[in-house]
Amino acid sequence: MSEHQEQSAARPDGDQATHQAPALPAATVFDALGAEYERAFAGSAAHHASLDRLLEHLAPGSRVLDVGSGTGVPTARRLAGAGHRVVGVDVSPVMTALAARQVPDAEFRCGDIRELPWADGEFDAVCVYFSLLQMSRGEQSGLLGRLARAVKPGGRLAMATVPVDVADVSAVFMGQPVVVSSFGEEEFASVVAGAGFAVEERHSVLFTPDHPAGAPEPHLFLHGRRI
Repeated sequence: MSEHQEQSAARPDGDQATHQAPALPAATVFDALGAEYERAFAGSAAHHASLDRLLEHLAPGSRVLDVGSGTGVPTARRLAGAGHRVVGVDVSPVMTALAARQVPDAEFRCGDIRELPWADGEFDAVCVYFSLLQMSRGEQSGLLGRLARAVKPGGRLAMATVPVDVADVSAVFMGQPVVVSSFGEEEFASVVAGAGFAVEERHSVLFTPDHPAGAPEPHLFLHGRRI
């Protein structure tokens, strides 16, 4: 999943919007968006502040897994530029190819993060920026548990989501029909903790994407460590 998927078209009561086109697979959505996604979201000051926070905790040359690496900007670029060994995974071939060109010092793999095997303790940190929202709630919880096992005890977590209490809701993301799920802020923090991470910091902001269809949306950033 690319670095951001959201449900701005979902109604607050969780009902599905009417007259939606059939939802598209995540790879199709983000193949279509390509660099347009980066232009809309890479300038988020809160995202960059989250990366600053993560970088403060990483030892030199840390191995970092970037889940939903998108075009590689800003996450992989910032981490690789600081000398860390980044492995980015994204389901979109177009996004993965863009990332490889833009961040040649990082490694990028095109695939579904839910299906790729990782050794226990393989990484010093994991980033999960807005990359769960086209998964069901159960898939999100299960993946976070797998990611926790892939991080060394004491290793770092940096992640973000759109903290809205919705499940399998039809929406339109930058013109693309999708189905999204998420949790409210408190429940999401509990899910992260239940997966095996100690949540140490939370930060909520409103962000407006740099896109003609952009509207203010809540973003929740979490930082923690592997228990």
